[in-house]
Amino acid sequence: MEHLSPRHRWTALLTLALGGVAVGLTEFVAMGLLPEIARGLLPAEYAASSSDAVAKAGWMISAYALGVVVGAPTIAALTARLPRKKLVLGLLVLFVLGTIGSALAPTFELVLVARFVAALPHGAYFGAAGLLAATLMGPGNEARGFAAVLSGLTAANVVGVPLITRLGQQSGWRVAYLVIAGVFLLTLLAVALTVPEVRAAEGGSPRAELNALRTPQVWLVAATAAVGFAGFFAVDSYIAPITTDVTGLSTGTVPWVLVAVGLGMTVGNALGGWFADRDLRRAMLIGFTCVIASLVFFALAAGTTIGLFAGAFLIGATSLFLGPALQARLITVAPGAQLMGAAVNQSAMNIANSLGAALGGLVIARGFGYIAPSWVGVVLAVIGLALAAVSFTLDRRSRPAEPVAVG
Repeated sequence: MEHLSPRHRWTALLTLALGGVAVGLTEFVAMGLLPEIARGLLPAEYAASSSDAVAKAGWMISAYALGVVVGAPTIAALTARLPRKKLVLGLLVLFVLGTIGSALAPTFELVLVARFVAALPHGAYFGAAGLLAATLMGPGNEARGFAAVLSGLTAANVVGVPLITRLGQQSGWRVAYLVIAGVFLLTLLAVALTVPEVRAAEGGSPRAELNALRTPQVWLVAATAAVGFAGFFAVDSYIAPITTDVTGLSTGTVPWVLVAVGLGMTVGNALGGWFADRDLRRAMLIGFTCVIASLVFFALAAGTTIGLFAGAFLIGATSLFLGPALQARLITVAPGAQLMGAAVNQSAMNIANSLGAALGGLVIARGFGYIAPSWVGVVLAVIGLALAAVSFTLDRRSRPAEPVAVG
């Protein structure tokens, strides 16, 4: 990589984070607009039962998550020898096309297909952009490099998601997705102009990347992320009806609750990146414990305005505290296949997205109410904590002299 001035380096990092903003918008806006999407795409079902229609509209979230799960490892394997900047540019082109398709598809079924296609580059983007950011920041900053890209996602939840949610409520959810496509296009142009060329990893090949999937610890850590992080999505997927039906606030309050989630994510991501580079094991174990506590608090307190906002902030903060740690952990257990490790983490996170949204929708559809997904999340986070403890125990048995800290 060419020598960069500090100004050029930070400009490139901000550009990569802008991509994270766009990904955050396309992933999370649906959660705040589920009632509008259900009303527009499923009018008959919505007229019969609004809660059933909202639960069915949640399939959009699951379809997107499935696209990430399929696309992340596939693209990581096929593009192992591709220079990282070219890979990022290609992924952004696919984002633009898929998001426009999501906005223009005429039926619910075609919207599901478009969301699946739009999600295919998601995991590979965070993997490739995160590795680029880590290279720009230098050795010993792996978790913070990924946190830099994830900061765009958290910023999206603080400002972008609430604004686009409000736009979608006033002008239609399709307009919201067209605006998101514009943000992807802006990112594409900015990456082309500001991000330096970085070669693919030495010795990188589809075989080397796929060999990472033969490592049992990769699957165990992926399962830890997929199950343990699902509690966040079980709650966040239904934050709009929780706000209106449980707390009794207006639909205009939904964007402000999303701001609280986003602020928590921003704080948690920054602290998590710093902590994970110092003590990865403690970051994960403490993180899961705090996620469990925040979900219990939300379940008990979301009926009040203060409890809703405080709980939303805490769930966002504790969950994203785990984000950089889980990413760094997967790269650690997949030596020689960094892109695959990074991509598998995104697949796992979106299995969590799909699992959380699906289980949350299931308990709602069964008549347990909109708070029930919070208790589902508690169970999932407890399982995630147990899996993390097992993973580190196996680490100590197989490599007793190796430190668990990263960086």
